[in-house]
Amino acid sequence: METGNVLVGVLAGFAVGVTVGILFAPDKGSNTRKKISNKSNDFINDLESKFNEFVENVNDKIDAVKEDVAQKTENGIHKVETAYNSIK
Repeated sequence: METGNVLVGVLAGFAVGVTVGILFAPDKGSNTRKKISNKSNDFINDLESKFNEFVENVNDKIDAVKEDVAQKTENGIHKVETAYNSIK
């Protein structure tokens, strides 16, 4: 599943949950707003954590590609040097 689809699903679920929570809240308005604020902060922290994990995974993949390219370049240079030396 793509990250964008997951993010849209999480945001939609959050919006529905907040709406239902507000409609059926047995508390006073100030208590309900405080709960929503706390849940929003939890959601933002969770989203930030997932984003940082995503960025870390992308960076790991970029590093792996860099290493692969460096190794292939080194192998290519070695082959060219070997061919050059054999022609000499």
